[in-house]
Amino acid sequence: MSSELLAPLDLAFWHLESADHPMHLGALVHFAPAPADAAAPPVDLLELLATRAAAIPRLRMRVRDVLLPVGGAAWFPDPDFDVHRHVRELRLPGGDFDAETARVAGELMEQPLERGRPPWEMYLLTGPDDGSFAVLVKLHHALADGMRAVAIGAGIFDEIAAARTPPARPRRPRTRPAPPALPGARGLMDLARARLEELGRAVGVGASVVLASRLDQRGATALAAHSSGTRTVATVTVDLERVRDVRRVAGGTANDVLLATVAGGLRRWLAERGESPPAADPRALVPVSRRRPGAPPGSGNRFSAYLLDLPLSTADPAARLRAVRTAMDRNKAAGPLRGAGALAVLADQLPPLAHRFGAPLAGGAARMLFDLLVTNVPLPRSALSLGGRPLRALFPMAPLARGQSLAVAMSPYGGDVHIGLVADGAAVPDLDRLAAALAEELDTLVRATGSTGAEGTVDKGR
Repeated sequence: MSSELLAPLDLAFWHLESADHPMHLGALVHFAPAPADAAAPPVDLLELLATRAAAIPRLRMRVRDVLLPVGGAAWFPDPDFDVHRHVRELRLPGGDFDAETARVAGELMEQPLERGRPPWEMYLLTGPDDGSFAVLVKLHHALADGMRAVAIGAGIFDEIAAARTPPARPRRPRTRPAPPALPGARGLMDLARARLEELGRAVGVGASVVLASRLDQRGATALAAHSSGTRTVATVTVDLERVRDVRRVAGGTANDVLLATVAGGLRRWLAERGESPPAADPRALVPVSRRRPGAPPGSGNRFSAYLLDLPLSTADPAARLRAVRTAMDRNKAAGPLRGAGALAVLADQLPPLAHRFGAPLAGGAARMLFDLLVTNVPLPRSALSLGGRPLRALFPMAPLARGQSLAVAMSPYGGDVHIGLVADGAAVPDLDRLAAALAEELDTLVRATGSTGAEGTVDKGR
């Protein structure tokens, strides 16, 4: 595979990273034991994982600086690639396996990826006698956004790996393409007009970002933190049908219900801490994909984001849901190029040198734009497995912005919504209580709307 320049937004994520703020995405993936009637022979899971990861072309690439464009970087094949430097096994002590994997995931998520190698790692987490195991995946944000990360990581599963090997095709003789024709006067005018339009869009997006920024930063103090460099992980599983029941009764979307659940869970958690709702509702950054439906995932990051003031000051859960629905409807009507969430779009308009020197400054300004990240990462709807072991749950994990203590990521799969919480370990030592509060809040929403369904489950983190 030849070299490929990092897209502007990818370059921004590459330069945003610091020792205390690693910029990698994660996923903690739990698998069930092989079915009792499975006829397949035992599988060396570590070798299977390594073989499938090595077969994914993007995972063999590393980032190197380039001379042109000035300040740029590109993906190059790693000539010393060794998949066993990236795929390792960790045997966990006995006890509650789900809680133990969350504890270990927190320790691993706080460690930056080595930048001189392809920026990813996978850990096979084993321990219980019943054959259950988990895989922790870490991918640098420069490598992919949430949807692209799913497309890359899915290559380890049996179903995708089997479908990935295409039948051999006869080679066609290569023909040298004709050199591009020089544009005429009309072509030059069209090109100039296109560049002016791009500049106009960039100015409009930039103005929107500035106008949406806050100078007072009056959000919940529990969501702000001077980074300790530590990470805590907790996981929550809620029934997707209960979310849909609430949506059918109250209207809106399933994502509106989940966002209202996050708002209510934060309110409940702060009350348990003895804290009143903040003077100003905390602002969530809600990423939205800019990829066209049905289009291939492509490379790099392609997203913008909406801003949502989570209505913690509203006591009634049904009213909180209505407030979330109204705000998200307003966001969708305005489009993803308005508000501070459009900063990702603005990054696409900046030259590489601006990202090299400006990314650290932009990272320090995150608290002026939003208080926490809340993202929904879609997964394939079909059943997945690894070595014949069914996928039981996949908890996505998002990186923490500088000055913030919490990130929330959600993925629906197999009739459930799996929620991964990542927090600064010093600022949020009680992350397990926040996880419990989210499950309890959905119960409250179900009662408030007259819906029915099973209750959620919580795995305590580190």
